[in-house]
Order: sequence, then structure tokens, then C-alpha cells
Amino acid sequence: MSAQLLEKNLGSWPVNHVSAALIGNHTETFGDADRVYELASVTKLLTAYAVLLAVEEGAFALDDALGPQNSTPRHLLAHASGVGFASREPEKPAGERRIYSSAGYEILAEHVEETTGIAFPEYLQAGVFEPLGMTTARLVGSAGHGAEASLSDMRLFAQELLQPTLLAEETLHEARTNQFGELRGVVPGYGMQKPCPWGLGFEIKGNKFPHWTGDGMPEDTIGHFGMSGTYLWVSGGQAMIVLTDEEFGDWAKPLWHDTNTAIWKATR
Repeated sequence: MSAQLLEKNLGSWPVNHVSAALIGNHTETFGDADRVYELASVTKLLTAYAVLLAVEEGAFALDDALGPQNSTPRHLLAHASGVGFASREPEKPAGERRIYSSAGYEILAEHVEETTGIAFPEYLQAGVFEPLGMTTARLVGSAGHGAEASLSDMRLFAQELLQPTLLAEETLHEARTNQFGELRGVVPGYGMQKPCPWGLGFEIKGNKFPHWTGDGMPEDTIGHFGMSGTYLWVSGGQAMIVLTDEEFGDWAKPLWHDTNTAIWKATR
């Protein structure tokens, strides 16, 4: 595989290590594919996938009661339950505001444990990681931000998002569809977005500005980024994964935007 496009756009990033891949219409890799990185909030995509698998297996339904009053697994996956980032105490009524929450994902993980009788890290391992061949991926902390994995493993997960084998296509379509209308909310690092579309685990680009994705990328682009300096997006038959060991900050905002703009243009 040629690393020309990725090397051109990521080779001078101010990080100690960066590993990246393009999957789909254009495929290439850059950096050490076996180095294991902390994923931070990209973890939420993996957790959401396991939660949706539990739903398909009949452990519970998306619209069962769970969490604060009037909240459901659907609310929790879409950051619409009202719970705060780290606190399970509701800050708003369910369905009123998009409040980005790792605590909500911890509630979901516990619910999977309670309804299946399997510890969530084991459920994630057996249900998602092992079938996809993700040999380095582990959940070592919070279900909202505590996974680690190599680029090789995240390439396999990105391929699953392009061509699902573990979930029904209609389930993944629902996960990629905005939930609860035009709720406003804050994207960490990028401020208030009105509206702030979100699917079942997947952030949806919509008309958000500023944003970590690139100019020209469609409104239905989905993905997630992590504060450990990681991101994954899927759009139009193309996926991109970037893993670094440099925490998200001012360095990342222009570079991520410009890189994604250039990559999107070059892969059309």
C-alpha cells in the first residue's frame, strides 16, 4: 500500500507517534500499525456497537426505560438522557438537550452486564473484538473513554462500519441516523452547536461549525474523536482512522480540519 497521501498530510504533525489508515474507495496506511494507543472517546463507537449487538440479541430494547426519568438506551446512546459528562445526576430532562456524557455510556455498559450476565469488557471482547479479529483491542477503563487498540484493529472496525457483518444493516442505518430532532448541544472543544445531530453512538457532522471534519464532507458523515488525539470518520464509502499520542488541543483543530479537507478532496 502506498502511504503517499497520508504521509503528505500527516508526516509533519507535531506528535511523537501517529498511525493512520484510509479504508474503502482509497486504501493506504501510515505509521506503525501495531502500536497500541489510548482511544479516549472513540471508545464510545465500540461500546455503542456492543450495546446494539445486545439489543439485536434480545437482552433489552432501545426504548426500554433506563437512566433518569423518561430516559431510554436510545437517549443514552445519543447523549439525550440529560445526565452530565461524568455525573449520573440529570442536568436537563431527557430529550431536551444534547449533553455529551461518558456517564451515560457507563450506565449502558452496566445494563448490558445486568441483562446478559456477562461483564461488559468480556461482552465487548467476545461480541465485537474477537469476531472482527481485533487482537490488541481492550476495554481497560470507562465504557465511555477507556479502550485501547492498534491501527490494525481499528482498520478492521472501520471495515465493519463500511460493510457490517456483526449487526444488521438496518440497525447500523438507525445508528447513523439523527436521534431526537434538532437538539442543541456542545461538541467538546468546538462549543455550542445548534443543532447538534447525533446518532446511536455516532456523531453526525450535519452543519456543525467549527468542526473536526473537513470542508466539503457531506452532512451525513459520521464518526467520533477522542481527547487522546484520535479520530475515526466514515462517509461516502470512505473511512479514515487517525491515532496519536498527543492530547487534543489547539494543535489539532486546524490540522484535523485541513487534513480531512485535503483527504476528502483527494479521495473523491
